[in-house]
Amino acid sequence: MKIRLLSAVTAALLIVFSAGSLQAEQKEAYHIGGVFSITGSAAWLGEPERNTVKMIAEEINAKGGINGHKLVLHIEDTQGSNTRAVNAVRKLIKKDKVCAIIGPSRSGTSLATVPVVEKAEIPMLSCAAAASIVNPPEERRWVFKMGQNDSDAVRRIYEHMKKNGIKKIGILTGTTGFGDAGRSQLKELADKYGIEIVADETYGPGDTDMTAQLIRIRKTDAKAVVNWSIVPAQSIVPKNMKQLNMQILLYQSHGFANHKYAEAAGKAAEGSIFPSGRIMATETVPEDHPQKKVLEAYKKAYESTYNEKVTTFGGHAYDAIWIIAKALEKVGDDDPEKIRNAIENMEFVGISGIFNFSKDDHCGLDKDDFEMITIKDGKFVVLGQ
Repeated sequence: MKIRLLSAVTAALLIVFSAGSLQAEQKEAYHIGGVFSITGSAAWLGEPERNTVKMIAEEINAKGGINGHKLVLHIEDTQGSNTRAVNAVRKLIKKDKVCAIIGPSRSGTSLATVPVVEKAEIPMLSCAAAASIVNPPEERRWVFKMGQNDSDAVRRIYEHMKKNGIKKIGILTGTTGFGDAGRSQLKELADKYGIEIVADETYGPGDTDMTAQLIRIRKTDAKAVVNWSIVPAQSIVPKNMKQLNMQILLYQSHGFANHKYAEAAGKAAEGSIFPSGRIMATETVPEDHPQKKVLEAYKKAYESTYNEKVTTFGGHAYDAIWIIAKALEKVGDDDPEKIRNAIENMEFVGISGIFNFSKDDHCGLDKDDFEMITIKDGKFVVLGQ
């Protein structure tokens, strides 16, 4: 009887210890939110961003998660709407209890959600570009940005113009948050580079023909056009210029860094010039460059997984999820302030560039993280290559 009783107690204890061990192994998941323009006019941004975070989360989970914690994604589609973006962020914070948010995709939707995350004190890593998303820094403590600054994109464009003797230009900008911010930077920095804006035209995000605006630019002595938007107009403007037989250079914003925009413009895109992250011309990046291996690995993984070409926008999402992952690896998810602090003091070699965040810089990139790219024979190549 004693032997049977001892065996029963031992068996019970083994069950208890095994259950406790299993419970210890099954750590609570880390919940991360994603807010992207998956449908609508900015789907070319949101789709690769959504695809990228899913791919990276699966990669992390396949390796056991972060210190044993699996990642759970909560993805919301803003459809490019500010209202939807705000509601989505509120849902992620209040209902889904996320510890950090990736997105939104657009500058306008990012700016609309800033007050929400600042009040809730939850880190948000925007995939958009407007410098105002993270400035002034004392009012954007909880907001970081993965896209290179629009101001630095303007600097690279103006440097190229100055080098090539272009002094008079016409600008054509969308009336979205991204377009408005770009227009402000183009006007603010022009004098510094000896550039005179002789025509200042705009168009709405739903406009499908910019012929009238381009004719007004053609009537001036502009030697180049700068088109600034993230909507399909990026493909329409080069087509309209070709139809009008305009023989001056077309510069696009860094928002043009998507093969689908170039494909939609067809032959009219040939010769267009724009600043871009190095992901769009990975093959031309020197072998000893710190980003080279990261760019090649992401490009190979994304293109083999989704059977489509990488974009700079998917790269923003790549940077965001890995930056959050590294912060969670260091401090866990119990305290949002610790996550925020870990990000603010992080150095990270990513797709958009080499990030060096600080208290006064929640972008962490500069103009040297851009290359000047052109379209040659339908391919994205670094100028001079």
